[in-house]
Amino acid sequence: MLCTLALAGCVTPGGGLVSTGTSATEAKGGAAGGTSVDANSKLQRCAAPLGTLAVDDGRGKEWYASFGQATQVTSIEPLLRLAVQQSNCFVITSIGNNRLEGKMSSITDKQRNSGEFRAGSRQEKGQRVAADYFLEPQIIINNDSTGKVAGALGGLFSRGLGAIAGSLESKASVVTLTLMDIRSGVQIGIAEGNSTATNYGAALGAFGGGAAGGLSGFSRTPEGKATVAAFMDAYNSMVVSLRNYKAQEVKGGLGKGGVLKVGD
Repeated sequence: MLCTLALAGCVTPGGGLVSTGTSATEAKGGAAGGTSVDANSKLQRCAAPLGTLAVDDGRGKEWYASFGQATQVTSIEPLLRLAVQQSNCFVITSIGNNRLEGKMSSITDKQRNSGEFRAGSRQEKGQRVAADYFLEPQIIINNDSTGKVAGALGGLFSRGLGAIAGSLESKASVVTLTLMDIRSGVQIGIAEGNSTATNYGAALGAFGGGAAGGLSGFSRTPEGKATVAAFMDAYNSMVVSLRNYKAQEVKGGLGKGGVLKVGD
């Protein structure tokens, strides 16, 4: 039964990313410059960076607080930054993360103006790199139940275990990623991602405190893992689109009135 529950707790991304069981999320490994280590083998990549990127940290969004409370996931942005750098599609800047940007600005100001740092430390102005594009993550549906899975599992067990299986629910996460050109304010691209996970926290209690305690991590994280996987799914779709990018042209030029004229 425990083995079946473990299988039922898998995260199923919509875009083909497959969890190997060796990582807490679909984003794993590391990156340094253009070098990627132990990235998800299904992550889409670019031959060369397309520009510099600011990644929204999500703080201040209407979904941010409730998402963290429901899933125990404290932040999505670092995992997005990891996937983006591993993909080699953009060079990431600190802009977009208000907390990080505030810290770095404070350090820069202190090093430049305190007079306490060595000569030749290159603290003059003009060092920062501007962001070309802005990436905004948005959670559309989180922790949405797609129904009981008793029909799939209940027949495999006795009445008692079948009732436990009946408490399992499949959860869905649907997210979007929006890429904006900072200088013009024009949307460059947008992608939807989705993933499902099974929440079996209620069923664990039937095995007593020892089993429930030992597997409690699974009851807390499936929805959060599904949401991270959904963002990876969306990013993969975006990368494929960007590799085939063609700018939209408007007759007469962008922002010059368009071609849909109104009557006199």
